[in-house]
Amino acid sequence: MALHVIVGAGPVGTATARLLAERGDRVRVVTRRGTGPTHPTIERIAADAADADRLTALTEGAVALHNCANPAYHRWPLDWPPLAAALLTAAGRTGAVLATVGNLYGYGPVDAPMTEATPLASAGTKGQVRNRMWADALAAHRAGRARITEVRGSDYLGAGGTSLAMMVLPRMLAGQRVFLPVDWDAPHTWTYIPDVARTLVAAATDERAWGRAWHVPSPPAVSMRDLATRAAALVGAPAPRLTRMPYPVLWLGGLANPMARELRETAYQFRRPYVLDSTAATATLGVEATPLDRAVKETVAALRA
Repeated sequence: MALHVIVGAGPVGTATARLLAERGDRVRVVTRRGTGPTHPTIERIAADAADADRLTALTEGAVALHNCANPAYHRWPLDWPPLAAALLTAAGRTGAVLATVGNLYGYGPVDAPMTEATPLASAGTKGQVRNRMWADALAAHRAGRARITEVRGSDYLGAGGTSLAMMVLPRMLAGQRVFLPVDWDAPHTWTYIPDVARTLVAAATDERAWGRAWHVPSPPAVSMRDLATRAAALVGAPAPRLTRMPYPVLWLGGLANPMARELRETAYQFRRPYVLDSTAATATLGVEATPLDRAVKETVAALRA
């Protein structure tokens, strides 16, 4: 039974832990409060993952160290650097592959589908934080100090997700009007959380994946309006009522709401087409995207439960 260490018990960390446990691996989930899914082969540990010595001790003997952490949105510039440094240090000391769950912020605004070769040109604070983490990890890999990989998905679908879709669907299913600063008809890629977990495990355990980033296999892009309409049809709910909020309203909301303030930086993602090309991971790692209707159906079932 191989040992995998997972830092973070959010939606992706939980999905990854369950996937590994169900296939017979030992799993150690590290969080500040010792939370995580329950399973006979999952060990839950309360620890500060930013403590490199403690994390190293917990990672000894592991084949992979999965970075599924997600600090509070507004604290990324403060919390990510020491945490990322500790993860990289622990991976280097133990020989475990550092497999990180990234995102697309590092690319910034784009005018074409994003591939793994798209320049990391973000001018935003959160994008630059992520790009520095990746640059440090890649430098360590190239210098032979660690083995690393990263998987990047678009906005999540699935139980526990906090993306725009997961803000819209509960309100829509409740028959409420949804008022957000988005282009409801712009094509957008949606990534299913179980697919993130499957890609992360595949990349961590396949040496062909090390030393580069991979996009999580995701279904063809559809607009938020199409996604909401599909969800309504699947459960027999009324057609969604979607209204575009003027951007100045979001800006003003950020004066009092930290989350709204942070959304200003990434608002471009929902005002224009935002499309992910994930063919490389499917071709090399053999991971196929979950069909969109199935992902939507399972997401709605989880919300209703």
